[in-house]
Amino acid sequence: MTVEKKLGIWMDHSNARVMEFAVGTMKTKIVSSDFTNQDKENSLERSESNMHNREQHQMAEYYKKLGELIRHYQNIILFGPTKAKVELYNLLRADSLFSKIKIKVQQADKMTDNQQYAFVRRYFNKSRK
Repeated sequence: MTVEKKLGIWMDHSNARVMEFAVGTMKTKIVSSDFTNQDKENSLERSESNMHNREQHQMAEYYKKLGELIRHYQNIILFGPTKAKVELYNLLRADSLFSKIKIKVQQADKMTDNQQYAFVRRYFNKSRK
């Protein structure tokens, strides 16, 4: 019998806090988008079209990094205050590599680290019942 690997990801468009659900302490990793506000300001000075293209490229890289982490798990909860979680979900669902992974999306407000951990624990403990 294999143990299902579970992952909680609180995310917005700039950062994702990736929490591996396990008994005891959670292993946490931060994944950040490379597109900063400074990049946005600099790109806007040149052209809005250039900024939009650069932002799309950077977001694609951010989502790719998250996808690389997610593909090693069987059960995922994506949560956070922005639409980034839905954008990532849609990209993952379009890729057959992720077809056997259970992925759920839930809206959540800004949270402290401890609130994020509690959310993940509650979600996975509830889903076991």
